[in-house]
Amino acid sequence: MSITANPPAVRSFYLSRSSTGMPRLRMALRSDAITVAPILTKLQKDCATPLPVLRHVADAMAADMRAGLAVDGGSDLKMILSYVDSLPTGNEKGLFYALDLGGTNFRVLRVQLGGKDERVVATEFEQVSIPQELMFGTSEELFDFIASGLAQFAQKEGGKFHLPRGRIREIGFTFSFPVKQTSIDSGILIKWTKGFAVSGTAGKDVVACLNKAMERQGLDMRVSALVNDTVGTLAGARYWDDDVM
Repeated sequence: MSITANPPAVRSFYLSRSSTGMPRLRMALRSDAITVAPILTKLQKDCATPLPVLRHVADAMAADMRAGLAVDGGSDLKMILSYVDSLPTGNEKGLFYALDLGGTNFRVLRVQLGGKDERVVATEFEQVSIPQELMFGTSEELFDFIASGLAQFAQKEGGKFHLPRGRIREIGFTFSFPVKQTSIDSGILIKWTKGFAVSGTAGKDVVACLNKAMERQGLDMRVSALVNDTVGTLAGARYWDDDVM
């Protein structure tokens, strides 16, 4: 398919002056308008994937996902069980913390939720760079560094953030490395990726590692949920849109 158009025809030349008074030579052009809508419509139709093909692809993906969840290594898709069996409704109230570890930085966040009417009352977050030596250090060194950052962040709590009396601070832990979860708040590290080679962590519960580090910091906080970035994104989207599932 080719598109041709006649070049614009020159009608006339004339002189004009700029804002500084300098003369400028201008050229008046005449061009024929080209309607591209029919061309784009035809292109869209020619490139469209037939609905039966889309359904076949979706069915094949669903079958691979089920096979991967049924048996370890049962599919080329990397399927790891999540123990998150319910998603946010928007009715949640209270003070919550979140920790995201998935690269050369970790992020900590606190949010005060006010239910359906107020939704997110207030939120604060910080991002902390992880020294390269800790990416090749020991498990205790890495998690002590993270817990120290968490403790410093928690000390700044105030203003619109308030924890009901008698409640312990809860934190959701987004851990973007391969983990075999054993419950909603525990998971065994399969291996490090993304440039990390921390010793003494593979085969251990990463939530227990973080909880112990927080205890060493005297931080009154516990991990209530362990998720990866995919599940975390799903939960966050569902909080704002009930159609997400």
